[in-house]
Amino acid sequence: MPPPIQVIMSGPRTIINIRCAAARRFPGLRQKYHSYEHDSPSSYTPEQDMILAAAINHVPAHGFTDTALSSGIRDAGYPDVSANLFPEGVFALVKYHLVTQRSALSRNAPAPPPTESSTTLDMVRRLTLQRLHANKPIIHRWQEALAILAMPKHIATSLRELALLSDEIHFLAGDKSVDTSWYTKRAGLSAIYANAELFMTQDKSANFKETEEFLDRRLESAQILRNTIGDAGQWAGVQAMGVISALRSKGVRI
Repeated sequence: MPPPIQVIMSGPRTIINIRCAAARRFPGLRQKYHSYEHDSPSSYTPEQDMILAAAINHVPAHGFTDTALSSGIRDAGYPDVSANLFPEGVFALVKYHLVTQRSALSRNAPAPPPTESSTTLDMVRRLTLQRLHANKPIIHRWQEALAILAMPKHIATSLRELALLSDEIHFLAGDKSVDTSWYTKRAGLSAIYANAELFMTQDKSANFKETEEFLDRRLESAQILRNTIGDAGQWAGVQAMGVISALRSKGVRI
């Protein structure tokens, strides 16, 4: 799993400490930092996968609710008691959407581009936009999902999924950073994605054109900051505010 984000409030200053977790089991520091132990659809039992895949089809009509989950159980041909397979209730449905759509990126992404920063940034943009567009069928229900993700008992998993998505996008984009920029890029993209996702829930433009423009502005701003702020500590401080904004967008009181 990616290094967890720890936000420490110290007077007027906010410090973001992105820990390098030893449990990541890297083959070596010079290897890619990407973890191949990300959750995937194969993490579910066949019964869970069948039920959740069926239940997702009911989200547009019923939202991320017990009704959608119960309908999925019946569609998959299982008895109502099978709800016990999901002790976290409807959160299992939200997480399934996050996991399967992240997994879909790796299946559908084009080959990584050359390592020039401009080309890699373009690929990050394309992959981020691809992931946002995967929310189209359920975007009118996504604020319900954000409310579920913001519940205290789900915050850790919510942030972990956001970090895994950012890690996956940079990996697929061909990012080969092995220095502190590995962390700052992912923290920055996590904040950008979370805010773009929230913006999209209120976007009424054709094919979510305004969300695409919002994403472009945020990515451009992040690139300008990265090029003008050379000190890692200063950059981390800037990104801290972005991460806090992302947390607030998910309903976390900070």
